Amino acid sequence: MDRTGAVAALRQVVEASVHGVDGPAWCVALSGGPDSLALAAVAAGLRPTTALIVDHRLQAGSDTVADTARRQALALGCSAAQVLSVDVGRTGGPEAAARQARYAALDAARDGAPVLLGHTLDDQAETVLLGLGRGSGARSIAGMRPHDPPWHRPLLGVRRTLTHAVCAELGLAPWQDPHNADRRFTRVRLRHEVLPLLEDVLGGGVAEALARTAIALREDTETLDALAAEALTGARSEAGGLDPAQLAPLPDALRRRVIRAWLLDGGACDLTDTQIRAVDRLVTAWRGQGGVAVGSGLRKQRLFAARRGGVLVMHTEPV
Repeated sequence: MDRTGAVAALRQVVEASVHGVDGPAWCVALSGGPDSLALAAVAAGLRPTTALIVDHRLQAGSDTVADTARRQALALGCSAAQVLSVDVGRTGGPEAAARQARYAALDAARDGAPVLLGHTLDDQAETVLLGLGRGSGARSIAGMRPHDPPWHRPLLGVRRTLTHAVCAELGLAPWQDPHNADRRFTRVRLRHEVLPLLEDVLGGGVAEALARTAIALREDTETLDALAAEALTGARSEAGGLDPAQLAPLPDALRRRVIRAWLLDGGACDLTDTQIRAVDRLVTAWRGQGGVAVGSGLRKQRLFAARRGGVLVMHTEPV
């Protein structure tokens, strides 16, 4: 890429993307890598910006990396920079656990301000491929939203080549996370093996095509979710359960979205397609079967959806 004007090009992208983001100031989630560093450089010139640097403490010297990012942020014009040290658990594997700890820390530190994240079009393409490979359904393949307050992703339409060019133009030395080259991680293998192979086999433009697929599916998903919210209101019983007679006539995709929304409202989390379909069978294929266990954040208790007295209800049982 011609590096001339990379900063101006990225600034134009960010300005267009954050036009509707409210607030006199914002935060940038800064890892010290090229994507978030380039974003911080541009964001600091648009509004007062606080850099939030999460130290996951998973690698030797992570405190030094975090402090370097803090000093870079201040040199770029950020009004403040804060290092957030977190403890990463084990739930869902190392990547998911680190993500959960990171978002929790950012949410606690943002003080009500919106947070800009450095995800690029390349990250979006990888997310779509992960969803395809796991059979996670349209919601997963729809990828990341550009705006999901308080989170905002103004770089979703640009390639990593632009953020790297911005860092070069500004003379910045971004941190190269060794985990991004560790092929034990599925996303790393997608980045370095699968996507280059698809680009070669299909003649290029694969990342952009996957990003366009995410946009199309997200539009469909948001429309169905709005219809499901309306249907959920009509299907609720007085006690908060669901009336199968109201659900049964709905199209399959819409009915399962209603069930998903109801389960989430009741405290379920990390729902799988298998669980949602099993609850759906309590409506469409009722044969007196027992309740369906669904994921939840409850400790020492399990959450179940069951059909009782002709109504779908949720209840807990001790583990």
